[in-house]
Amino acid sequence: MNKAHAVLVVALLSTTAALPAIAAVCVPANASVPAGANTTNPKAPFFIDTAGLDLRTTPPTRDPHNPNYPKATELPDGQLPSINSDGNFIIGPTHRPSPEAVAHADVPHGTVHSFVMHSADSVIYQTGLVRDDIPDCWNSAVNTASTVPGDKSDLLVPESHAGDWSREVDVYVPADYVPGTAAPFIVYGDGGRQSFFNQQMLFNVLDNLIHAHKLPPMVAIGIGAGGQDVQGSQRGREYDTVSGTYAEWVEREVLPRVEQNTHVLLTKDPDRRATMGFSSSAAAAFTMAWFHPDLYRRVLGYSPTMVNQQWPHDKALPGGAWQYHSAWPGPIKPNPTASENTVAPASGSNSAPLIPNSPRKPIRFWFEAGDRDFFYLVGALADGMHDWTLANEDMARVLAAKGYQYQFVFSRNAGHVDDATEAQTMAEALEWLWKDYPAPVR
Repeated sequence: MNKAHAVLVVALLSTTAALPAIAAVCVPANASVPAGANTTNPKAPFFIDTAGLDLRTTPPTRDPHNPNYPKATELPDGQLPSINSDGNFIIGPTHRPSPEAVAHADVPHGTVHSFVMHSADSVIYQTGLVRDDIPDCWNSAVNTASTVPGDKSDLLVPESHAGDWSREVDVYVPADYVPGTAAPFIVYGDGGRQSFFNQQMLFNVLDNLIHAHKLPPMVAIGIGAGGQDVQGSQRGREYDTVSGTYAEWVEREVLPRVEQNTHVLLTKDPDRRATMGFSSSAAAAFTMAWFHPDLYRRVLGYSPTMVNQQWPHDKALPGGAWQYHSAWPGPIKPNPTASENTVAPASGSNSAPLIPNSPRKPIRFWFEAGDRDFFYLVGALADGMHDWTLANEDMARVLAAKGYQYQFVFSRNAGHVDDATEAQTMAEALEWLWKDYPAPVR
């Protein structure tokens, strides 16, 4: 799910009464508790926890002091957590941009190189996914979809079929880059001309922090998504799939093109490589490091989609990215068990959560969610696995239990992939992410 969708949701929800009948499918069937959802029995399948939710807003506003969330330190308005601190923090409600988020005339600026990639030239993603939505109706096929009988977690999207894609890749090269040296870098999703976040702000932050010697001179690689959003789309296939495929595609097909087109040399050291993303690409950023800590060990994410978005439905991980932190909450039935990076048959009822059931990996993770982040936007998915804020609170819980280095920021007065929160926190987030550089992540 992405921010462009969020903007459309808010606009359409406020004008639904004026819409012609054909446009009704553009609006998600729910932006609150789905009709007929299980909100009363935590022991029954697909329970949706409504504790601490203010249902008068759309989406509901979450209480950061919900007793079901991990305890967090609430900071004075305008203050951010120290780059030397780990754990859970609450910020806001005022979000003023940091000085590093804007360009300064006395700071050297990096250069940006762009090129386009096409599905015909790919090996791993040569056949893409295209979904037949109604023209000008974002995600209409998903918003009107149904689920497999007896399994509210398995969405049916028959409008999806094979197709082609093209994408832009934008590469920021810092002014201090010395040709021929192996540069540290950060890869981020939802880049290129399809970007729905402020790439220029990221480049400003890098210019300013590199100039102040708070970051190493690093390359930033923004990779456009393959198209559309969520289930049945190429973007959803790339970002929401819980496997090593996307990281392997980046390694084999994108990074060689970056070096060829920009004449930079990229480091092979996983501690000098980072991933970053927004919404589903934030989930992908974590997945890249989870399945390939040999390639990436630093991760930054805004509103990570740690929910049930993987499509096609995977019987080994029926909850998709939700199962990084929590068990699949569906009806009792034999499922394979996912442990670490392997899947094996089992007679248990639910697949095991990945993080609690795997040895701790050398991953350092900064992530954020808003008090008005996404909540059950598709009415058919009353699956107990589509609360973005709860998903990230549970990520913080399991990361802490396993002794990971992480910083989780709960942002008051903030929506999904919130622009103001990004401008306020991105410099601090990048400093925290790289603060022990060049020492290896413990």
